[in-house]
Amino acid sequence: QVHVVESGGGLVQAGGSLRLSCAASGRTFIRYDMGWFRQAPGKEREFVAAISWRLSTTYYADSVKGRFTISRDGAKNTVYLQMNNLKPEDTGVYYCAAAVGSGISYYYYADLRNYVYWGQGTQVTVSS
Repeated sequence: QVHVVESGGGLVQAGGSLRLSCAASGRTFIRYDMGWFRQAPGKEREFVAAISWRLSTTYYADSVKGRFTISRDGAKNTVYLQMNNLKPEDTGVYYCAAAVGSGISYYYYADLRNYVYWGQGTQVTVSS
């Protein structure tokens, strides 16, 4: 059993910034690869970014590359998503998730079927 909690969402004007936080914990601690997904109104859930545990390799969707940065604080067992130059199309519910195992390519981390533990989601709204 793993508990995932994300926070840091809010309302921001276009061009602004937000930092989301995600923490995962359990009775038996396992170091997971972590990913961020988002779901806009009327849209399917889509991949945003991911970071591996062993080497901290990062992966980004083309739509956010250059604007978002995923990072990990090992001491706090917390993953962050720094979002800069936000656009209205970034609006949606952002979810943090822990992967079942470890991947070797972008395609592994972008597939939501490879994640088994999900947070409750945090709302990000970007006004024009």
